[in-house]
Amino acid sequence: MDKKLAFLGLGVMGKPMAENLHKAGCHLKAWNRTPNRPHLQNTSLPLVNTIKEAVADADIIFTCLGDVPDVEEVLLKEAGVLSHARPGSLIVDFSTIGPKAARAIALSLATRGFRFLDAPVSGGDIGAQQGTLTIMVGGDKRDFEECLPYLQILGKNITHCGPVGSGQAVKLCNQVLASLHMVALCEAITLAKIQNIDPYLVVRVCSTGAASSWALTNLGPKILQQDYQPGFMLKHILKDLRLVTEALQGNNLPGIQLARQLFETAARLQKEGYNLGTQAMILAYQEENKDNSPG
Repeated sequence: MDKKLAFLGLGVMGKPMAENLHKAGCHLKAWNRTPNRPHLQNTSLPLVNTIKEAVADADIIFTCLGDVPDVEEVLLKEAGVLSHARPGSLIVDFSTIGPKAARAIALSLATRGFRFLDAPVSGGDIGAQQGTLTIMVGGDKRDFEECLPYLQILGKNITHCGPVGSGQAVKLCNQVLASLHMVALCEAITLAKIQNIDPYLVVRVCSTGAASSWALTNLGPKILQQDYQPGFMLKHILKDLRLVTEALQGNNLPGIQLARQLFETAARLQKEGYNLGTQAMILAYQEENKDNSPG
């Protein structure tokens, strides 16, 4: 693995992903739009100050950003990748931006000689730190195979889903499941408390049966500890569910509308609420049932 890499976007997910590539011995340059973020002060990553410095000699350019405008700015705008990278380089975007945006960005890049894979990830900050992410990839199969050795450093379940946009399409289905798992988790914990059953017992027992899920095992204990630090922020799941709604093309998924409402309610209950983790959905249930709480 002798290719030169750039990694753009060092947030909750991007930083540990870039660090795993660096620890594996990859030749890497890393860049973040806000260089002085506290979580970047103690990293061993080789940080550079500009996109140009990061991508000028890169063979593969990884991006892990927020929403569609962020990806467009970093890749397509005047000071972005399009202006400074070498034509022919491969751009791999880990952001969740939906299939429509992925296809449009790929087309814009292709007109200037760049290759593109959409590669959204699932597994939260834990998966990013441990290198166990699920990675859903859309794009040319040859580009996928070229990038696969690096993706295998970042994840354990890596699937080529089809042409550009296919990874995004699968990721939106993943977000539907993740959102409704959180609804189910919050309702189970709420019901346990109503029945005077230890919710820790419910998490432990139900994690071994047919109701088991990643959310139950990993986020159930956080809810019970009132730990709402983000592995994945409310503002990001709300963005993803917006993309799901756009992808529905006029069809309806009632469960998603409920999940969006609950995430939105929880986010509005606290200052900086949109930066809380998705497990903070439980705050919406606590608000709904506060008049029936003991005492």
